[in-house]
Amino acid sequence: MSILNYLKKTIDKKGAAYIVLIDPDKKNNQSIEKIVSLGNNSGVDAFFIGGSLIMDSEYNRRVRDIKNKSKIPIILFPGGVNQINPYFDAMLFTSIISGRNPHYLIGEQVIAAPIVKDLEIETIPTGYILVDGGSVSMVQVMSGTIPLPMQKIDAIIAHALAGQYLGKKMIYLEAGSGAKYPVENNIIKAVKDVLNIPLIIGGGLSSPEIVNEKVIAGASVIVTGTIIETESTIMNEIADAVHWKMK
Repeated sequence: MSILNYLKKTIDKKGAAYIVLIDPDKKNNQSIEKIVSLGNNSGVDAFFIGGSLIMDSEYNRRVRDIKNKSKIPIILFPGGVNQINPYFDAMLFTSIISGRNPHYLIGEQVIAAPIVKDLEIETIPTGYILVDGGSVSMVQVMSGTIPLPMQKIDAIIAHALAGQYLGKKMIYLEAGSGAKYPVENNIIKAVKDVLNIPLIIGGGLSSPEIVNEKVIAGASVIVTGTIIETESTIMNEIADAVHWKMK
C-alpha cells in the first residue's frame, strides 16, 4: 500500500490522522529517540522529518536511526533538496503555492526530481500554504515568501483550490512552526468545504483542546512539532483528540 493510501485509510477509519514532525537537526539524539519511542506507542500515525536548515553532517545518520527505530511511516517534509536520502518511506513533493518565489514553486522541485526518481521515493504532491500565525517562521525567512493574512479567507480558499486543480494530492495549511495563533477554525471549515483532497493543518497547535477544534472544523491531518519538543508526553492526549471516530 502506498503511504498516501495509508494516510487516506487512516483518515477514513479514525476521523483524522496524527503526524509528529521531528527536526533531525536538533542535536539531542536522546530526545529524538524518546520522541520516536513515544510516537510508536501513543497512537501517532506517521512521522514527518524536516527542518529549514541542516546544521551539521549527522543529518543522514539521524534519519537512518529514526527509520530503524520507527514502527510507523517516516515522510520527508523537505526544506530543500539536500534533505533527500534513501531512508524515507515517502516525501511531500511540496510547492509553496502561497508565495511568489519561483524557486520554491518549481525550481527546487526540478532539481529534486531526478534524485527522487533514482532513489525511488514515493512522492505525495502537496500544495503548501503559509498563513500569518503572528510570528516570523523559518519557512518565511528561508523561502522569502510572505504569509497570507488570516483575514483574507477568500484568498486562502483560492490558493487551496488552485493547488487542487494543479493536481496536488494534499493541501498543507500552516501558521508556521511555533506560531502564536493557529489557523482559525472558520478558515479550516471554509477551505475544507471546497476541497475533495485531504487538508493538513499545522502550526501553533499547543494543546489537545485546540487540536480537537481543528479536527471538528475539518482538518484531515494534524501536525504537531514544537510542543512535542517540550512536552513529549502529550502525544497520547493529542492522538485521542485527533482520532475522534475511535472514541
